[in-house]
Amino acid sequence: MATTTAEAKTTTDHEEIRKWVEDRSGKPARVKGTGTQKDPGLLRIDFPGYAGEETLEHISWEEWFEKFEENKLGFLYQHETKNGKKSRFNKLVCRE
Repeated sequence: MATTTAEAKTTTDHEEIRKWVEDRSGKPARVKGTGTQKDPGLLRIDFPGYAGEETLEHISWEEWFEKFEENKLGFLYQHETKNGKKSRFNKLVCRE
C-alpha cells in the first residue's frame, strides 16, 4: 500500500505561483485597509467560499508580484493534502 506525504515546496517563480493559485480558483488579494495607492499592503490569496470575503480585496497579479519581489518573499505551498486531495495550503515566507 502506497503512502502519500503532504510535502510543502517553496518557490519564487511567478508563473508557478499563478498556476497553483488559479488551478484552485484563487485570486491575488490584499488585506483591506493595509495598503495605500502606491503600496498594496499585506498580500494574501483569496479562495472562493472562505472567510476572505469581508477582509480581503482583489488586486492585480502585477501589483501582487511587485510587492512580493519588493519584500523578497517566497511562496510556500502544498500540492496535495496527506489524503491526496488538492491542497489550498499556502504561506508567504522570507527568502533565505
